Amino acid sequence: MLLFRALVFFLLFFSAVCFAFYAATGRPRYRRWGLVVLKWTVIAALVFFGVLILERVA
Repeated sequence: MLLFRALVFFLLFFSAVCFAFYAATGRPRYRRWGLVVLKWTVIAALVFFGVLILERVA
């Protein structure tokens, strides 16, 4: 559980750094990377919490 939280926070931090690079440089590559990392972080978090909910129900 702690490892998953650390991984999610690291990915969110990486996404924020990409957006900061985009704001500083204006290069669309950084915005694209930030959005991709953010999208997959949210998907992974939803799957993780879905598994937790299913464990509680079953």
